[in-house]
Amino acid sequence: MKRYLSFVLPTHNEEKNIIPIIEEILEFNNFYEIEIIVVDDDSKDNTQKLVREFAKENRTVRLISRVGRYGLSSALKEGCLNSMGEIIAIMDSDGQHEVHSVYEACRYLLNNDVDIIIGSRFLENSSINGLSSWRKKGSTFVNNLLSKTLKNNHGNITDSLSGCFVFKRSSCLPYIKKIDINGFKFLYELLAISKGRLKFHEIALDFKARLHGTSNFNIAVVWDLFISIIHALTNRILPRRAISFAIVGLLGVFVQLFVVYILMGVLGFTFIKALPFAVLSAASSNFLINNLVTFRNKRLFGNDFFIGLFKFLLVSSLPVIANIGLASSFYNNVSSNTFLSQMAGIIVVFIWNYAASSRFVWDN
Repeated sequence: MKRYLSFVLPTHNEEKNIIPIIEEILEFNNFYEIEIIVVDDDSKDNTQKLVREFAKENRTVRLISRVGRYGLSSALKEGCLNSMGEIIAIMDSDGQHEVHSVYEACRYLLNNDVDIIIGSRFLENSSINGLSSWRKKGSTFVNNLLSKTLKNNHGNITDSLSGCFVFKRSSCLPYIKKIDINGFKFLYELLAISKGRLKFHEIALDFKARLHGTSNFNIAVVWDLFISIIHALTNRILPRRAISFAIVGLLGVFVQLFVVYILMGVLGFTFIKALPFAVLSAASSNFLINNLVTFRNKRLFGNDFFIGLFKFLLVSSLPVIANIGLASSFYNNVSSNTFLSQMAGIIVVFIWNYAASSRFVWDN
């Protein structure tokens, strides 16, 4: 009896790559009953059309079309939860992962007492092609850093950010259900949530250059990495999105200070006249950055963008009086320490701004 294997392939504008990858998966298969789940993040090219046409002729292929939804971790989580195989294989859709290596990992997984097989770019027999030297060095550094935050022997994993891995559904699904869809890398989130309970094995990966197109690596990916490091170093106490929102707020402080400096020092404004412009500039920049990175899976466009900006400015303005009142009350009734009094007000305002923005601004 053949074992059931599910491939989950995330895509975004991969029209030149996805069909060759699917055909290669089908070509190499001699041992498994398989399904191929393509999870597409609202591609603007012909990716979805090509997959639909292929699926009409081959029922092993399914398409999950995520209109208006973005994010690699959330795409992979959705694909895994919609899969049916006892073994689930994750790989990129750009040709950088070799299909035969995935099948080798499946065989090892079924014949050994392990829960997950990881294709590593950093073992002795591994190779990396198609990446610049700074990307290779950066990836190595980040892997080493994040591995130190993993529990038990998971700290020995050489590639916790790999996009190519195979795992047993029964062992990993309970942890997958808990994965933060705003997470940086799906595998790292899975390993972190499992707290060292998953038995793993790594195999050497021949990481190839993309078949076609350009990488989806961008500033949002760098931001996610930054947030993931802070999230790990703070023992994952706060939600990842709350950390991002707080850091954006801190950046807004510097924007406000800079605008006041320019208006007063260069244009001759008084402080009282400069302050409203500075506050408005800081709040607007906070909205732009949050829309770009913190809430990018709910990113606002067109008319919704301007409506969202108005809502954000309104939400941000409401707690100003509360901030003053809370800080004053704390100072008069709890502690005369001015720093602690201000922090009490700031913490309450942050909670309000984050909760209200999540609910009323980016609520689509």
